[in-house]
Amino acid sequence: MMPLIRKPEEAFWLIASNGEDSKFPTRRKTGGFSSMREDIEEIIEVPENVEVSLDGALTMKGPKGEVKRKFQFPLELEGKKIRLFYKKGTKNQKKIIMTTRAHIKNMIRGVLEGYEYNLQVCFVHFPMTVKVEKNEVIVKNFIGESKERKAHIFPNVEVKIAGDKITVTSPDKEAAGQTAANIELSTRITNRDRRVFQDGIWMTKTPDKNILE
Repeated sequence: MMPLIRKPEEAFWLIASNGEDSKFPTRRKTGGFSSMREDIEEIIEVPENVEVSLDGALTMKGPKGEVKRKFQFPLELEGKKIRLFYKKGTKNQKKIIMTTRAHIKNMIRGVLEGYEYNLQVCFVHFPMTVKVEKNEVIVKNFIGESKERKAHIFPNVEVKIAGDKITVTSPDKEAAGQTAANIELSTRITNRDRRVFQDGIWMTKTPDKNILE
C-alpha cells in the first residue's frame, strides 16, 4: 500500500515499494539522485601582441602594461592558449571555470586597452583640495574638517588630478576599480542630510558605463 503523502516534497524522499509501477522516484542508498557528469573544458586564446607566461602565477604583458595574478585553479598554458579543464566536473566546478575565464579575459583586455575610471570633485559649502602623495589620495578641508581624509592607491594604478577631475587608470581591473571606490568612499558623510550636504567625490564613469547618461 502506498503511504499517504501530505506534501509534494515528500515524494522525493519516498522509497517506492514497486519501482516499475510507481510514479515516484526511488531514493538511492547514496542519499540523492544520480546526475550525469561530463568533462568541462574552456580554451582561451591570447592575442599575438600579448606576452603570456605561467610560473606559479599567470603573467600578461601588453601595450598598456603588465598584470600578474595567481589562481587557485590549475591552469595549462599551451603556446598562446590557456586551457581550463575538469574531468567529470560538477556544477560548482563549472562555475569556478567560468569565473576564472572571466578574470583571464579581464587581464587580456587590461593589457591591451587598460581600464579607466573618472571621478568628479564636488563641493558647495567648503572648498576642498585633493592631491596625490605617494600611494594615497589626500583630501583636505572636506566640509570644513581639520582632519585629512585619505584613500589608498593600489599598486599598478595611476591617479591623475586635473582641477576637479580625477582619472584612475590601470591594466588591472580590480585594482583600478577598488582604488576609485576608495577615493569615492573617502568623502562618505554620516549623520548629515545628503540633500543639503552634497559635497564629495563622485564616480562619473566606469570602463563599461557612463553614470551621468
